[in-house]
Amino acid sequence: MASLLLRLLLALTAATATSAGRLVPYDLLYADGVRAYLAQEWPRAAELLQRSLHSYAGLREARSACRRACRDEVAFAQGPAAPWEAAFFERVLQRADCLQHCLGRRLGGSPSAHRVSHAIQRDFEQREPYNYLQVAFFQLKKLDQAVSAAHTFFVANPQHLQMREDIEKYRRMSGVKADSFRDLEATPLWEAYEAGVQHYNADEYLEAVARLEESLREALSALEECRTLCEGPWEEEEEQEKDEDQEEEKEDMQPGLYEAIAAHYVQVLKCRQQCVIEIATKPGRISATEDFIPSHLDLLQFAYDQGGNKTLAAECAASYLLFYPMDEPMLEKMNQYHTELGKDKAVKARENIQHYVQRSLMEKRLIYYAVEHLGGTFNDPDLWTPDELIPESLKEQQREDQEKQKQETLDMEEREKRGPLPFEGITVTMDSQQMNGTQRVVFDQVLTESECRDLLRLTKAAGGTGDGFRGRRSPHTPHERFEGLTVLKAMQLAQNGDVDWKDAKLLLQASEKSRKIIESYFTPGKKLHFSFTHLVCRTAVEGEQEGRMDLSHPVHADNCLLDPEGNECWREPPAYVYRDYSGILYLNDDFQGGGLFFTELDTVTVTAKVRPKCGRLVAFSSGKENPHGVWAVRSGRRCTVALWYTHSQEHAEQERVKAEELMEKKAAKQDKLDGQLHQGEDHGSSSSQESPMPSDRARSTGRRHKPSSQGTQHPKELRPRDEF
Repeated sequence: MASLLLRLLLALTAATATSAGRLVPYDLLYADGVRAYLAQEWPRAAELLQRSLHSYAGLREARSACRRACRDEVAFAQGPAAPWEAAFFERVLQRADCLQHCLGRRLGGSPSAHRVSHAIQRDFEQREPYNYLQVAFFQLKKLDQAVSAAHTFFVANPQHLQMREDIEKYRRMSGVKADSFRDLEATPLWEAYEAGVQHYNADEYLEAVARLEESLREALSALEECRTLCEGPWEEEEEQEKDEDQEEEKEDMQPGLYEAIAAHYVQVLKCRQQCVIEIATKPGRISATEDFIPSHLDLLQFAYDQGGNKTLAAECAASYLLFYPMDEPMLEKMNQYHTELGKDKAVKARENIQHYVQRSLMEKRLIYYAVEHLGGTFNDPDLWTPDELIPESLKEQQREDQEKQKQETLDMEEREKRGPLPFEGITVTMDSQQMNGTQRVVFDQVLTESECRDLLRLTKAAGGTGDGFRGRRSPHTPHERFEGLTVLKAMQLAQNGDVDWKDAKLLLQASEKSRKIIESYFTPGKKLHFSFTHLVCRTAVEGEQEGRMDLSHPVHADNCLLDPEGNECWREPPAYVYRDYSGILYLNDDFQGGGLFFTELDTVTVTAKVRPKCGRLVAFSSGKENPHGVWAVRSGRRCTVALWYTHSQEHAEQERVKAEELMEKKAAKQDKLDGQLHQGEDHGSSSSQESPMPSDRARSTGRRHKPSSQGTQHPKELRPRDEF
């Protein structure tokens, strides 16, 4: 929706025209602007991108204004004054002629020159030009304009991770004022609505009715503008790329006059019905506010009632009942108002709301008739649509679809139950389908609460080591303190008496248990070796969280280098190309933030989120199919065991081999001590077992890798670490 600011700019500048009165198509300006951006011609890029935004707003305004004007100028006649077909199509032709002349006059050229691709249209709907503009303005050292452009883009794209970082940088820059963070596309609708709801929740009812009435007016006005813009060209549904044979077949199957008219008209009706979703969706949000128009009337009824204006309260109640005529609480209020105002006082619904409901119901009837008799689908945006309006055949289809979906869910759950997990009690909480990806899974109950506490004790005892990331305290963000512990370091600390042997041994056992689970689930029969094991904590730095916009760990893939611009991930050094699977074993959840999320290759589109929980294991393949990151830890301390695996034995984790050898020596020493105690016969019940879990696995693994063979088979190498 074009903003008031852009409309003013359109009126004040002639920069969008190459000659007086001519509007240059916005897609051409946008393409030239992006080319200038890529060539780092910043002044030209900024000018062209601004002009494209002005042209986009101007085109929308021209189309909307002309369609309103021609609707009034060439109205369809009431009554059979002439044979209906001739009379009807005469007005159709006259309105088409009116639109052509009006748009040609306003645009300064042929309207067909302003038809753009869906991709360009989506860019402008998603405010993509502002993404380029902020960089261009920054390079031109126009900081205030750069910040405004960045903020405008970010409002509509709050999940854009790079822009989050840019916004955070702008906040830290000297000279940037708070009012620079303004939305250049802001509309009065949402400011009024949110202010009205705030006043309502604060019991400030006089202020609430003023802002909610303003919001309702803006919503109905925006709805009308959206509806006029629905009267565009016929749009094919998902039929962009076809070969020549398909095109010829399509030409042979072109619909006749009335079929073509019906199809296009129904498309316009569906678009008009969806307008309520568009206006009820705040920029940056995915879901619309439910019952946007009726909810205004509901809030206004109560606010007017509490403010003592029973007449307007009754009017809002009557208007609300047009949507929900059987709503018992509102019917009770209407009876109360009739009593208080007197039986002779006529209480009527608002005329504009009556018109809105009657028009919407008429359109729904036509759409449902078309769907039932001509085919197609319709996603009704309204909760208040009367049940009797929906044809019985469509209701039956809806029930069948629901049953089918329910059965598919049961089948999927049954398949998951048959999964070959090597341990009892472990559950599959989410699989790849539920996580909107491939090679992803979430297991629960891998560790008990007691085991989580023991491993957390290990992290606290070793928290000062800074191990695992070259001693750096904040490798990814200055807002968090990083602490890591490798399995070898844990064993060395246990050997020195700094931590309990049982806790260090549990780290080995928990990671091995996770390996077996992941191996059996993803690669049964194919051995997975440890690539790296890391007990790691991230602690939010107090006093450093206000205004924070960055991530705890930026989006990345574990065995390739992400290229979001090219929509690719390059499996080449310095990436850990030998890694095949990754795992994160959570130890706690008593912190804020720190959740794992997966994205598309663009690093922006979030496809799945995972909430931390003691004993929860997230496992996934390490490649391009699973880019992932970690939300900021805003308070508290987040601890996990991060795990990476490989099918390549030559890249097996050497520190783990040494850690298991230390564990083997400790077990042998304990066995020898136990034997001496038994020989003395005066200590018949020594405590030889350090953990309820058996230690034979650690000993057998240690014997397979003797120190004498390590130097020849696996020479030591220094590898940088990018671990969680």
